Amino acid sequence: MTAGTTNTGDLVEQAVASDRVGLLRVLGPVHVWALGVGIVLVGEFMGWNFSVGKGGAFGALIACWVIGLLYTCVAMIDSEVTSTVAAAGGQYAQAKHIMGPLMAFNVGLYLVMAYTMLEAADALIVGDLLVILAEQTGHIGLDPKPFAVLIIALLALLNYRGVFMTLSLNFVITAAAFVSILILFLGVKPWQPGAILQHQGLLTELPYGWIGVIASFQFGIWYYLGIEGTCQAAEEVRSPSRSLPLGTMTGIMTLLIAATLTWYICSGLLPWQYLGQATVPLYDAGRMSGSLLLQIFLFVGTMFAATASANGCINDASRAWFSMGRDRYMPYWFGAVHPVYRTPYRSILILIPIAVSFAFTGLLDQVITFSILSGLLGYTFMPINMIMFRRKWPLGSIRRGYVHPFHPLPAIVLMALCITTFFATFLGFGTQLLAMMAFYIVASLWFVAHRYKYVRRADQFTMNWPKPQGY
Repeated sequence: MTAGTTNTGDLVEQAVASDRVGLLRVLGPVHVWALGVGIVLVGEFMGWNFSVGKGGAFGALIACWVIGLLYTCVAMIDSEVTSTVAAAGGQYAQAKHIMGPLMAFNVGLYLVMAYTMLEAADALIVGDLLVILAEQTGHIGLDPKPFAVLIIALLALLNYRGVFMTLSLNFVITAAAFVSILILFLGVKPWQPGAILQHQGLLTELPYGWIGVIASFQFGIWYYLGIEGTCQAAEEVRSPSRSLPLGTMTGIMTLLIAATLTWYICSGLLPWQYLGQATVPLYDAGRMSGSLLLQIFLFVGTMFAATASANGCINDASRAWFSMGRDRYMPYWFGAVHPVYRTPYRSILILIPIAVSFAFTGLLDQVITFSILSGLLGYTFMPINMIMFRRKWPLGSIRRGYVHPFHPLPAIVLMALCITTFFATFLGFGTQLLAMMAFYIVASLWFVAHRYKYVRRADQFTMNWPKPQGY
């Protein structure tokens, strides 16, 4: 090709870019709350209780509050950076602006895998809950797999059709699921110890000592995993500087309350040995309450929570994948927006078979562990990202929508808790941890060898910022 000619592919790509359809800015703080809490609240209905099997009921409570501190740091850091880097992709968008392409690729992949695995776990819960209901009504041998496929397909269709409708529905069903926890709490009469709740007889000392408490940190993450997904809405909210911090911080407050109530109810109704391996602990607690009405409320609440979580996961995973495609970290084809519905429809569709294949394994604790570890890698990136962000663009150099207090203390605490939780995971799932690390190392090598050459770094920086300090 001579110097005067132009590559045909470049001309086509330039034409597409010049006529690019953007995402709709239609969301407010309520939708951000619904996205963050909607993804996470299912963790109150299942998954968290595996921490009881590791450290006993008291160990799970310690994990609940310690990991709650971890996620409070996550919410504070995310609220500052994302209200400033208001672009789809959340932490991925932060990484590409602050840390560079290789870190951005890995963070994007962490997000996609964490949300897709969580979506698969949600589909498993829907199927398992229907199997439990079928057995209770005399229908033995129900196959949960068709229901897992159906829920993923229906929610993918909803996401395909538009983000406003998707997250408006999420707000309604997430609020209903949260209310079901409050109803159960009131229904077990906590003001009358011993009437229904039996904490005095069921609570024991730490069965495995303090090493068990540390091991329980792994599944304590499930109380809050996904609250950082609020950042994925950055390009679709009407006022990022207001909506993102408000939706995220109210979301973590909601989850701290829900997590504590969940532990209190379940630990007073179920022996820790059973609770530590139950599939749907809050529903089981509703059954143990002796009230058919409470059992119905918790069945509906569990279904709503799993549905809201899967719905939000499809939204967040597709936004991360879409952003990576738009920036050519993945094939550019994935960066398309539907001309009518204004959604990243190709990214939504490509992730369906991945979620279904993991749901078909039926291995709930393994799927949860993969999601937890991918999320944990993303949290480990955040303290470094926050420190670099403040160092490169100090306060006053750029406009921030929110400034989190006590810097750098939240970043230091977050890093320390992430390292402790990695150790906790290694105690119970060391093989899975090593396999996951190997997967991400291979993916990084693939990116450097095959995709980095397509990345146009000058096109990535969408923020009108001055040069970083020291450059």
